[in-house]
Amino acid sequence: MSERLYIFDTTLRDGEQSPGASMTRDEKIRIAKQLEKLGVDIIEAGFAAASPGDADAIRAIAETVKDSTICSLARANERDIRAAGEAIRPANRGRIHTFIATSPIHMEKKLRMQPDAVVEAAVAAVKLAREYTDDVEFSAEDALRSEPDFLCRIFEAVIKAGARTINVPDTVGYAVPYLTTAFFRQLIEGTPNSDQVIWSAHCHNDLGMAVANSLAAVQGGARQVECTINGLGERAGNAALEEIVMAVRTRRDVFDLETRIDTTQIVPSSKLVSSITGYPVQPNKAVVGANAFAHESGIHQDGVLKHRETYEIMSAESVGWTQNKLILGKLSGRNAFRSRLQELNLLPSSEEALNNAFVCFKALADKKREIFDEDLFALFGKDSGTASENIQLVALKVTSETGTAPKATVTLRRDGIELAGEAIGAGPVDATFKAIESILQSQADLQLYSVNAITSGTDSQGEVTVRLHKAERVVNGQGADIDILIASAKAYLSALNHLAANQERAHPQL
Repeated sequence: MSERLYIFDTTLRDGEQSPGASMTRDEKIRIAKQLEKLGVDIIEAGFAAASPGDADAIRAIAETVKDSTICSLARANERDIRAAGEAIRPANRGRIHTFIATSPIHMEKKLRMQPDAVVEAAVAAVKLAREYTDDVEFSAEDALRSEPDFLCRIFEAVIKAGARTINVPDTVGYAVPYLTTAFFRQLIEGTPNSDQVIWSAHCHNDLGMAVANSLAAVQGGARQVECTINGLGERAGNAALEEIVMAVRTRRDVFDLETRIDTTQIVPSSKLVSSITGYPVQPNKAVVGANAFAHESGIHQDGVLKHRETYEIMSAESVGWTQNKLILGKLSGRNAFRSRLQELNLLPSSEEALNNAFVCFKALADKKREIFDEDLFALFGKDSGTASENIQLVALKVTSETGTAPKATVTLRRDGIELAGEAIGAGPVDATFKAIESILQSQADLQLYSVNAITSGTDSQGEVTVRLHKAERVVNGQGADIDILIASAKAYLSALNHLAANQERAHPQL
């Protein structure tokens, strides 16, 4: 029987550190439930000491999710560990993941601690975490730039203190695959009692090798991989869960490992995370990109038609891709609508929110004859109509004619009061944003404007992503509509509402 490879998903913690990708409590719960459905072994639900909101979200996930271990990150200090321990207390299975930096540059420049003091802090942290749970993971931050002998020393100490998982992070994406394999073998062979723990890899993608390094670590003895949906994460991101899982599944001849991942839930998980975080999936992204199973070359098309395996090493259906199938229409009733949202993990938390969602669905069905799952993700993947959205679009009129500058007139509702403004811009979208700014005067800096067609056809909804920067904060906003200008206005207002939320958070790096 093949050995087990444990999948540790950190979308809700490390993935949320992507610029503008912060999530609400309800959004985190929705993703956590989908990760449970996917079959993830360990869900790192957040960093409890970051903020009261983070701790509350972890606690809510611990109360909701039953089949996955729920984990909270904690620095190697008493405050963090006690916050993590309290947050995971309701979980069927809870884990505390504590860490401290071990590379010479981090110990000297960041921690300003001597190696002996770092070992003492690590041991104390693990012992304290054991007061809350027997499942304690220890990470050596910046391990791939640390001295192997020092790592073996600190790992021996924390194993003796009660750590069950040892994580070796490539914090800055510095590693290369063949050296990663050798590094893991060296650590496992050089650490006393290494057979008493599960060895783990956590790789960043700064040089585009996160997945390759994770798989190399597996070949070196790692039996847990830390990853995120769509490779979401700080800077260039993390190792992509979908790529690791499908590589292990497709190349059993190389890895001879089993995961408990239901691969048919990979694409639904990807779509949900994309819609909630506002990070579109690039079309040529492996496994979950729109072009992942598309064949343009005539030679390839001919080969696939004759025998699929000539040019496909896995089937689209195996990862959750399906043909665009009409599932709802303008004659669909509320029960059918509710049932489909539940299947997609998009069901609102209250009946009032469900009623509002049904009204939005009917309005879309009047404009667009065929409603696909992608349309539902665009409409309801991101929480809408919440109390935090104090600025709403009431009306938008844009006039654009060859040879004249476009003009936009917009009406907004803020805190129940309607406000109107107008502006001329270089293009219709520019005019729309300037009209909104003429009212709100946010002075935010537009960093990104992206448009994506949700389905095929000229009546497809346009999904717009807007990224704004103001006062050291970066937020994403999303909007979807058949009218791309309305979608743009919705996305801009969504981002402004996120700026108004003004969340204060701490972001540790692994």
